[in-house]
Amino acid sequence: MKSLTLHITLLLVLGSLFAIEAQAENNFMVLTYHDVQDDPSRNRVADAMTISTAELVSQFSWLREHGYHPVSIDDLLAARDSGKPLPDKALLLTFDDGYLSTYNRVFPLLKLFNYPAMVAPLAKWIESSEETIRYGDKIARRSQFMSWDQLREMTESGLVEVASHSYDLHHGVRGNPQGNLQPAVITRQYDPDNATYEDETKWRKRISDDLRTSSDLIARHIGRSPRVMVWPYGSYNDDAIDIAGKLGMPITLTLDSGPNNLQNLEAIRRILITDGDTLADMVTSLYYSDEPGAIRVAHVDLDYIYDSDPAQQEKNLGLLLDRIKALQINTVYLQAYADPDGDGNADALYFPNRHLPMRADLFNRTAWQLFTRTNVTVYAWLPVFSFILNKENPAAHLLVEREPDSGEKNVADYIRLSPFSTQTQRIVSEIYEDLAIHANFHGLLFHDDAYLSDYEDASDLATRVYQQQWQLPASLQEIRKDPALFSKWSQRKTQALIDWTLMLADRVRHYRPAIKTARNLYAEVALNPASETWFAQSLDLFIENYDYTAIMAMPYMEKANNPMRWLNKLVSRVAEKPGALQRTVFELQSIDWNTKKPIGNEILRQQMELLLTLGARNFGYYPDDFLKSYPDITVIKPAMSLNSYPYPIQ
Repeated sequence: MKSLTLHITLLLVLGSLFAIEAQAENNFMVLTYHDVQDDPSRNRVADAMTISTAELVSQFSWLREHGYHPVSIDDLLAARDSGKPLPDKALLLTFDDGYLSTYNRVFPLLKLFNYPAMVAPLAKWIESSEETIRYGDKIARRSQFMSWDQLREMTESGLVEVASHSYDLHHGVRGNPQGNLQPAVITRQYDPDNATYEDETKWRKRISDDLRTSSDLIARHIGRSPRVMVWPYGSYNDDAIDIAGKLGMPITLTLDSGPNNLQNLEAIRRILITDGDTLADMVTSLYYSDEPGAIRVAHVDLDYIYDSDPAQQEKNLGLLLDRIKALQINTVYLQAYADPDGDGNADALYFPNRHLPMRADLFNRTAWQLFTRTNVTVYAWLPVFSFILNKENPAAHLLVEREPDSGEKNVADYIRLSPFSTQTQRIVSEIYEDLAIHANFHGLLFHDDAYLSDYEDASDLATRVYQQQWQLPASLQEIRKDPALFSKWSQRKTQALIDWTLMLADRVRHYRPAIKTARNLYAEVALNPASETWFAQSLDLFIENYDYTAIMAMPYMEKANNPMRWLNKLVSRVAEKPGALQRTVFELQSIDWNTKKPIGNEILRQQMELLLTLGARNFGYYPDDFLKSYPDITVIKPAMSLNSYPYPIQ
């Protein structure tokens, strides 16, 4: 008890600045609960979502004693529409799924504390007259959920608002040929009989019909149509929000974590309270819900998993899952394109799309298995311009061109579509959009093909942009002769590539709103800022524009004479920019591509330990050869795992 009290005291001291800032910005937090039982070990339905009555009383008491003010939806709307400020430490309480415990355990506590709250039942469960209902992938007793009469009684108290949790979308639908069940709201259903996916029209009708049915039932039984939609599993996208808004529910609640502001009520973030969460856990979540933790990354080639034999392909996937789980990391950068010849260009893709061959419908399967079986965050790794289009496609020939007779060679042997072509911009954006439609993932890693040297792009498409939009000479030779023009040209190219990748991220966020972004950066750019002119890349601008900058911390690729000293210099350079280490991922190499031999396991571990000593909290390695069990995870795990001695990070 003494340690718990001390822990909470420290949290209060450290979190005071956050509370002041949140109030100044008129922000609010949201806590979400599910089942509440006197003895959670008995009669549990939602396993990891049940807390004890005593724990809920403890949390309510703490909130009251520390100045938190639970608010209603009316309070939020009044503050948004009239400018009326929210109270200090405003907090919205929500209870999902419509458990009977919300009526017989939570409701009395709401009256005792005089706390408003929102309840989100699943209409089909309330309507059911059967003895059992399907609860996700489980079977639950109907008696464990409320009735319409009980819901109406709570709303008549003035303390409770009933929101929609859908009619019957709290389950998974088949999301790929392999049969993974994925959240019904955001998944395009796969039809194995016809080997086709649900199109947008059918998807919109399925979601609209369901939400309309739920809304109509709530209006009939409660006497008021819901104005809030609570997404099952917290899964949503922009189109789903649009459907809910048109049905009278412009406010929706997600399970994205963090504080909220009054200008974004269409996608409210919530802190999920689960089984085993103590009072200290809740306090930590209130103060640090949006604080990113350390990242440990395995960078994985999906080409290693692919096999023409589906059975062998599943065995390969199983090897990867076992390895990632044993390594105890939290992030995987997963190749979403096929590159069997290893030249870095996308010859095909691992998801259905409009423009390239699909080698196999494999990315969604692998990403979902990684997430559900090993609990990692999955970033989709895609090129920005290095897509090999069919030669009959007119855009296939609109390539980045080097100035004739420049004598310069590519940084890498990439065949890049010109970023200045509207045709290639459309094609690439549609590729990213197709990825988002057909796969569940959490982030994007932009490949290192997004560069332009100081002799590129010299195509007619590019020079027209330089002249007509950037007010520069069309001749690259003329630009390079004038240091001021050369600097302006380099900076405009850098910003153009940043703007382009951010636009791609926005296209993806239409379907996957919570995705994070990371972009590969050549180490030389970090070590020598003047090299922006060689690559059209900038460490400072990457830190400002992406969630993470994935620096290629690969001393053997750079032919460093002293790899450890080189890494020390690289980390020190990044550390010069305040906050940069928190947003930088150092990607080590596990293969020396100059010699075609693996880096020694002990060397890789020592490099990781050096990064930790220097304060680099985010790092990983490429590639992970899970088929050959290299690197040896028994060697690197003590330095890399988030749960291992001597570097535990909670």
